[in-house]
Amino acid sequence: MYHVNEGKMDALVARFRDHTDAIFKKHGMKSIGFWVPEDAPHSRNLFIYVLEHPSRDAAEKNWAEFQADPEWKRVKAESEANGPLADHIDRYFMDPTTFSALN
Repeated sequence: MYHVNEGKMDALVARFRDHTDAIFKKHGMKSIGFWVPEDAPHSRNLFIYVLEHPSRDAAEKNWAEFQADPEWKRVKAESEANGPLADHIDRYFMDPTTFSALN
C-alpha cells in the first residue's frame, strides 16, 4: 500500500502502468491487481497492489533483484525528479484463507 504524496497519484499510477509492472514480471513477480479507492480522501493518496510469489523466500529474492535492477533505478529516479511519489509504503506478506477465491 503506497501512501501517495499530495498531487503525485497520476505519476505513481503511470509509473506502475508504464514501467513497474513489466519490471515485476522480469523478476518473477506476478501482479494480482492494482487498486485506487473510489472515495476521497483515500482516492487521492492510497494506491494498493497485490503480488503473488511461490514462497516467502522467492519473494525476498525477487524483491532484492527488482531493487537492484538498473532499469528500475532509472525509472524511479526519473519519476521522482520533482520529489518522492510516496510518503511511505506498507508491505505485508499474506496467506489466503481456506475460503478465499485464491485458494
